[in-house]
Amino acid sequence: MSRLGRRRSSHPLRNKRHDKIGGPALRVYRREMGLGICRFFCVINRCMVCARLGVLPGLAFGFLGVGMDKGLKVHFVSLGCDKNLVDTEKVLGLLAPLGYGFTDDVEQADIAIVNTCCFIHDAKEESIEALLELAGPRREGRLQALLVMGCLAQRYQEEIQREIPEVDAILGSTALEEVAPAIERVLAGRAENCYPDIHAPQPLLPRRVLTTGGHYAYLKIAEGCDKHCTYCIIPSLRGRFRSLPLEALEEEASLLAAQGVKELILVAQETTRYGLDLYGKKSLPLLLERLNALEGIRWIRLLYAYPEEIDRDLIEAMAGLPKVLHYIDMPIQHASDSILAQMGRRTSQADIEAVVEALRQAMPDICIRTTLISGFPGESQEDYEELYRFVNRMEFDRLGVFAYSQEENTPAGRREDQIPPGIREERRAELMELQQAIAFEKGEAMAGRRLEVSIEGYLAEEEVYVGRSYMDAPGIDGWVFVYSNRPLESGEFVEVEIMASREYDLEGRLVEEAYEPAE
Repeated sequence: MSRLGRRRSSHPLRNKRHDKIGGPALRVYRREMGLGICRFFCVINRCMVCARLGVLPGLAFGFLGVGMDKGLKVHFVSLGCDKNLVDTEKVLGLLAPLGYGFTDDVEQADIAIVNTCCFIHDAKEESIEALLELAGPRREGRLQALLVMGCLAQRYQEEIQREIPEVDAILGSTALEEVAPAIERVLAGRAENCYPDIHAPQPLLPRRVLTTGGHYAYLKIAEGCDKHCTYCIIPSLRGRFRSLPLEALEEEASLLAAQGVKELILVAQETTRYGLDLYGKKSLPLLLERLNALEGIRWIRLLYAYPEEIDRDLIEAMAGLPKVLHYIDMPIQHASDSILAQMGRRTSQADIEAVVEALRQAMPDICIRTTLISGFPGESQEDYEELYRFVNRMEFDRLGVFAYSQEENTPAGRREDQIPPGIREERRAELMELQQAIAFEKGEAMAGRRLEVSIEGYLAEEEVYVGRSYMDAPGIDGWVFVYSNRPLESGEFVEVEIMASREYDLEGRLVEEAYEPAE
């Protein structure tokens, strides 16, 4: 069912996976270790992707030495999604003024903290692997404390305590303010776990230690979810949907701008319901208007927008506010009405088509990203073929597919009509092959266009700069390779004329000069 015969090759910057340090067999799940998934959200553990981009350690770790010197260094590993990364940055913002130092070398650390994820199987394995890697130094006394926080800690407290006894304290998904007290208790020999109410209002913690390089940052506008999709465990780990007040988000965004942030990336489990719990109506357009007025902010990007909540007010705000990018991440998960209903999704194929059409009419240049799940329980061949035809017809600009992950304690996970893993993966691969052809065609059509590009780094061996356009969210979308005769700086915005496509990426030259590559 392929669209084109082309295949994606492995460019070094497109490789999102890297080998992890070997370890003992998992005692919790008794499964063989797999490859860790690099989500570009490394906080302390920097991989070769960052090194190739020329991202300097000083950008990621400019907070060293903040506040009084406590004489203790923390090794912090943040895993999972960008929302988890915001939590990590807020915890770092609480620890730094207390005098804690930070290190990317566990051998120099006194304390290790792992912010975990367990949304799907691979994320669960990655989190456990990270804990097991740090359990050795703790067992040998090279670490004085090992703490675990986040979703895995919320979900598997007893299993972690029993199977990885080297962990000193387990903190739930909402225990951000409890990390520093927990460290003090462990060091004093009074270790205890902490699980605050997951439905409680979020603490207002506007000060963060940025780990993204300084010129872009994620702004988490809400916590939790009320949708209860049948495959998802998030509501049981993160609680009900709870928005942060407009004023608090304005303050946090202003502080980020004062630190040099130029791009705000709005995230939540679902951004499009923002404000409904606080103000009785969806208030994302108002928030966008407030953020658009902030000095120093140049781009505002919207992720995790559910199609059933995208209305005329939001579309008009996106189209009319100059700093709001014509980019939207809109997870649809499927296109078969039968499967959508079984997933607990509150939309239909016709509804999704109508939203896509409305977005494209209001903003002809809009870049739409979406995600799908292949092999959901009960997905028939007819359901799958309907999804395939829908993807082919809609021609999304960006698309990712996840093979269904059977999660315990979910309605979908308890179903007996599970699709064999091999078929789930086969369908995922076919959908990605189709999308690859669509993406390559769209990339080729970009030749001759001029785009504003935010510079991210420099590849010395290729003598080319690397950046992102409005169509590229960090870590999940493509790159723009920029040829320039003059030096460019990370965080600088430049106009680029696209010359060619490089699979999922683009390459172009600085508009202000006629570039002649060195011979």
